[in-house]
Amino acid sequence: MKHLFIVNPAARRGNRTTFVTTLIEQTMERVGGDYEIYITKSPLDAVEKITREAAGCDDLRVYACGGDGTINECASACAGRPNVAMACFPCGTGNDFVKLFGSEQDKFKNIAALVDGEVSPLDIIRVNDRYALNITSVGLDSRVGMDVHTYDKIPVIGKGKNAYIVSALVNFCRKVTDDLTVTANGQVFQGEMTAVCVCNGTWYGGSFNPVPEARPDDGVLDVLIVRGLKRAQLPMLFLKYGKGRYKELSKYITHVQTTALRIQCAEPFVVNLDGEGMTTDDAKIELLPGGLRFLHPANMRYFTGRNTELTV
Repeated sequence: MKHLFIVNPAARRGNRTTFVTTLIEQTMERVGGDYEIYITKSPLDAVEKITREAAGCDDLRVYACGGDGTINECASACAGRPNVAMACFPCGTGNDFVKLFGSEQDKFKNIAALVDGEVSPLDIIRVNDRYALNITSVGLDSRVGMDVHTYDKIPVIGKGKNAYIVSALVNFCRKVTDDLTVTANGQVFQGEMTAVCVCNGTWYGGSFNPVPEARPDDGVLDVLIVRGLKRAQLPMLFLKYGKGRYKELSKYITHVQTTALRIQCAEPFVVNLDGEGMTTDDAKIELLPGGLRFLHPANMRYFTGRNTELTV
C-alpha cells in the first residue's frame, strides 16, 4: 500500500504548504508506511500524478490536502479505479464538501484517523468528460462561483465570503437568466432559467445548502430547476434557497430526482463543478453510483447503517 498526499500550495489565504507537509511527515513517522508528498504545480497536475501512480500500484490511497478544487481534481482521477481510495484533508478556503458530514467533519482534519480509516463507496457525477463529487450547477450561481476567482485576487476583497458577495452583486447587475433546455426523466423543461443545481452533496458557494437531505451514497441526484423569477424576487428566493427551503418555493423551483439529465443552450454556458469551471453548450450529466472509493475515519455515524459494499 502506498499513501499519496496531494498538497495544493494555493489553497486558502497564504501558503500553508510547510504546515501541512510537516504535519503529514510527523504523522507518518508515527504510523509508518510507504508515503509520498506531492506539491501540485498547475491545474490538473494532481490528475496526471494520480493516474501515473495508480498504473503502477496495487493499493493506492490518495489524500486531497486543500480545498474543494483539490478534492475535485483528486476525485476525478480516482473515479472508477478499484485499486485507489481517496480521502480529503480539508485545508482550503471553502471546504464545502466535508460540511455534509455535519458535526463529524472535523474528523477529517486528523491525518492518522484517515490513514487508519475505512473505505465506503460514494456516488460521483460525470459531466461530459469531467467529474464532480459534490455539486454541479448552471446559471447565475455558476457564474458567481466562477467569477469569485477574479475578485479574490484583489487584496481589499480577499478570498472567502467577501469575494462571493462581490461576485454575486456584479453578476446580479449583468444577467440573471439563461435560455436553457433541461431534459430529465423523460420531461423537458425549456425557457429562461435562473439556475439548475445538481446535488450529490449538500453545501456549495461557502454558505448555500440547497437540498439538505441529499446524500452522495443514495444512488440519485437531487436537481433544482429555478425559473419564472423576476430580478426583484431574487434576494427573497436565494435567502430561502440557500437554507434548503426549496419546498416553500414550488412556484419557482422544480425538484427532480434522477440519475441523468441533459442541459442544452444555443450559446455556450458555464458549468460549475465543485467550484471548478467548464464551458459547453451541451452538458450530459450522469450519476455513477458507487463510482468513488472514499476513505474516511472509522466508525463515522454518517455511514452507520448504510451499505458499505464497494461497487467499483
